[in-house]
Amino acid sequence: MCGRWATPFSKEHIEAHYKISVPVFTPSYNIVPGSDVLVVTQDKSKKTEIMKWGLVPFWAKDPKIGYKLINARAESLQQKPSFKKPFVSRRCLIPAGGFYEWKKTAQGKLPYYIHMRTRHIFSFAGLFDVWTDAQGKKIKTFTIITTNANPLVLPIHDRMPVILEKKHEDEWLMSNNMKRLTGLLKPYELEKNMEVYPVNPRVNNPATNTKENIKPYKYA
Repeated sequence: MCGRWATPFSKEHIEAHYKISVPVFTPSYNIVPGSDVLVVTQDKSKKTEIMKWGLVPFWAKDPKIGYKLINARAESLQQKPSFKKPFVSRRCLIPAGGFYEWKKTAQGKLPYYIHMRTRHIFSFAGLFDVWTDAQGKKIKTFTIITTNANPLVLPIHDRMPVILEKKHEDEWLMSNNMKRLTGLLKPYELEKNMEVYPVNPRVNNPATNTKENIKPYKYA
């Protein structure tokens, strides 16, 4: 799964990577479910939008369902009512710099940070939907697609977010070839380009959101 991540970049870095204009962007080192997050979508052109993490299907009666739908398993997107329609027409890119996973140890569950060695931006594959509340207000929410862990992540957790290679990002947004899109939903194959290390347990606190969260930490 993917339950926490960081996007430690400037507005200019986001704009350069996606080649779009970004009105406002604040780096974050501890993104948690329910957070308002910048995502990239495609309508007539590529654009950024702010959406809440935790997908609320358009047909949902209670928006609290979003907290149960922060992730969507790649293997069942086309079968689950919550994800079937968004997979066809409401795909998005979620800018990231790294994500956290917790490893079971004799000391308890300890957090690790997984990122690219270059420390460059990458994109999670995501889906979004639009839910309308009782007052007619439209609320956009999203979920992160997950798949089996690659060899780097597997010693820590058996699942990981789908990370798209940069060359496939526009394809994810614009393609209508469902077979091809399904083929992109696989463990990130370039694990040699990734790095993992333990981080301070302070990240366990959702309110802790500083650069210290993503620095290597040595346990006693």
